[in-house]
Amino acid sequence: MIATMIAAHGGTLIDRILQGREKADWEERARDLPTIPLTDSALSELDNIACGLYSPLTGFMTSATYASVIGKMRLPTQTVWPIPIVLPIEADLAESLICGRWAALRGQDGIIYGVMQVEEIFPRETEAEAEAIYGTIDRDHPGVARIYAGPRSLVGGQIHLLTRAADPSTSDHRLDPQETRKLFQEKGWKTIVAFQTRNPIHRAHEHLQKCALEMTDGLFINPLVGETKEGDIPAAVRMDCYLAIIKGYFPAERVLLGTFPAPMRYAGPREAIFHAICRVNYGCTHIIIGRDHAGVGNYYGTYAAQEIFDRFSADEIGIIPLKFEHAFYCTKCDQMATSKTCPHGKSDRLFLSGTKVREMLQDGKDLPAVFTRPEIATILKQWALS
Repeated sequence: MIATMIAAHGGTLIDRILQGREKADWEERARDLPTIPLTDSALSELDNIACGLYSPLTGFMTSATYASVIGKMRLPTQTVWPIPIVLPIEADLAESLICGRWAALRGQDGIIYGVMQVEEIFPRETEAEAEAIYGTIDRDHPGVARIYAGPRSLVGGQIHLLTRAADPSTSDHRLDPQETRKLFQEKGWKTIVAFQTRNPIHRAHEHLQKCALEMTDGLFINPLVGETKEGDIPAAVRMDCYLAIIKGYFPAERVLLGTFPAPMRYAGPREAIFHAICRVNYGCTHIIIGRDHAGVGNYYGTYAAQEIFDRFSADEIGIIPLKFEHAFYCTKCDQMATSKTCPHGKSDRLFLSGTKVREMLQDGKDLPAVFTRPEIATILKQWALS
């Protein structure tokens, strides 16, 4: 049975990955082009544009698109898009590049990963961007800090990808949108729910996933493996946790694990919309949006990431958000629950913050079985003590 897939965001799934003779020609030509160096984060953004994950984008944003996204959460075409996808460059490089010409995009390892037509060089509006995207100019916010720490010039233009960037620790589970769409069709899934996470999976996550799986044909566990803030658990460790939970506690035929190779911005509501759009491009019809999705500290309201979806029509986003309350273990109910289903008070509910979990792991303590499965607890404890 072949399922009918939803359209990519903006209508067309972008593919800017060169192959065959065209790739060989550009590889030869790129050797003589001026070079734009890429950070690891920028390299992942290049790859995500090229493979269609950021459809309908075909390159790094120019000033008109950048301003429209900041001010309106829309591209100039009026397509919803909440996060700037930009390429910062140092001032001396900005002065040397010539608009209208091509440049080579080189990784920190010296490899030329792509080429870019330099359409425009323009200043980054750091304060306006921070206020719009993160709702604050506080440099203690990791996303704001990243903006202010980077170059103040941006270069925009169309790209082509020549070589894929690989992370050996997670590459076995990297799936492009074309691949996930094909897999969903082969499985006969018409409704697919995505689960976004940057943390090791625990019982509250499992509860939300299984509730969502009761309503849909398949679950796409799609952990973010791009750049995160200092102190977050490494992607390779988190991947081991996801593999263990799927093996022990999910029907294998109804779950797909694939990495989400984007950097974490901690942009709260705006990033929730961004995450949803990317999952549309993967072919998902639903996405789980829980408490403080993509949040950090106390910068956003508890359910602000759910409320922002009410500002757009279902057709504009193209995916159905499944809005869940904060899940916990209730000692009286003797099960996972939320405030929608549990009548008991806070003293009967087990919550463990990420900070508390890290403290327990660092102290060599065992995590409670009602908080996380024993297989996951073992993986995390071994990592913390290594």
